[in-house]
Amino acid sequence: MLQRMGLIADILASVANDGAIVRVTVAATEGSAPREVGAAMTVSASAIAGTIGGGALELDAIAAARVLLRGDGGRDGLGFARQVRKVALGPALGQCCGGAVTLLFERFGRTETETLRELAAEGGESVAAGETAARPAAMLARPMASGGPPLVLSTARTRTAGLPPPLARALERALIAPDAAGRGAALLVPARGDRPAWLIEPIHPPVHPLFLYGAGHVGRAIVRVLEDLPFRATWIDVATDRFPDRVRPQVTAIATTDPAAVARAAPAGAVHLVMTHSHPLDLAICHAALSRGGFGHLGLIGSATKAARFRKRLAAAGIAAEALARLRCPIGLAGIAGKSPAVIAVAVAAELVLWSEGRAASERAAGRGEEAHGRPADPRDR
Repeated sequence: MLQRMGLIADILASVANDGAIVRVTVAATEGSAPREVGAAMTVSASAIAGTIGGGALELDAIAAARVLLRGDGGRDGLGFARQVRKVALGPALGQCCGGAVTLLFERFGRTETETLRELAAEGGESVAAGETAARPAAMLARPMASGGPPLVLSTARTRTAGLPPPLARALERALIAPDAAGRGAALLVPARGDRPAWLIEPIHPPVHPLFLYGAGHVGRAIVRVLEDLPFRATWIDVATDRFPDRVRPQVTAIATTDPAAVARAAPAGAVHLVMTHSHPLDLAICHAALSRGGFGHLGLIGSATKAARFRKRLAAAGIAAEALARLRCPIGLAGIAGKSPAVIAVAVAAELVLWSEGRAASERAAGRGEEAHGRPADPRDR
């Protein structure tokens, strides 16, 4: 489960440690590319954190970042130095991907610290403690050019007045997105060539709430596999001693005699994975999630026989056929036949990644459709 301080707090921590850094972000891709929009790495004089895909592209970007790192801190020395490079992976680097990548290079040092600290506090990031008290949504925007405006933070409490209309609309859509899928990074390119493009990113890594019922061997394996994936786990079982002695700090463990009540209270869009020691308890949890509705994904461990029996009992309990069709049992990516906890965990993680990427693609398509068809043209967009 991804657990970072937050974009701005991460930058501040890196500056405090290294004096100055360059953050390299994938701003756009065309064709086949090694990483997605929003992937980033930080480069200091002696260290590298994160990755934009490795290989020749990354080596070339590290070299370019260190050239910028040795610069004067931006236009007229006022800070927020930025560079944009578009790299055709085949012709420029001899890579076989066949696509192109647009990279944004941003230099951060002591000059930018005061602005960053103000934005970190506004975005709900505790820099000193290294912890994040995340608001429901917070987006960071900046132009793909040096100088000002340096950075724009957008939250439910801030206003987008004065921003270019396409940028304001994109930020507003991200802030009201129903789940993490709608809050990804995006590059906004204006129709007029004399205006800079803007890159927007979520302050906090987009994550899906995940409720895992059962602390047995498979549950423990799933928690390990999801370590660096975009899910925030709540782990539920009936007694404290069913959990391992050490539970990762990014996982919330709950011991309760009524796990079904947790399912009923889960947030909309949550993922539910059901694998307790008891079939009646599994049934009660599935019934709670299906009765409540509004979940993102519901997976039940077991065989096809268990699935048929559960669907029959749930139908008799009043669950509609269209809801029952969303119950995934057996869980995991189809075609993986292994039954060891580690193999099941990998299959479940793969299925969840496919589900997450599908939701993100749907959100992006909905946003493009809304921009194209849902609003009258604004002459300021041109």
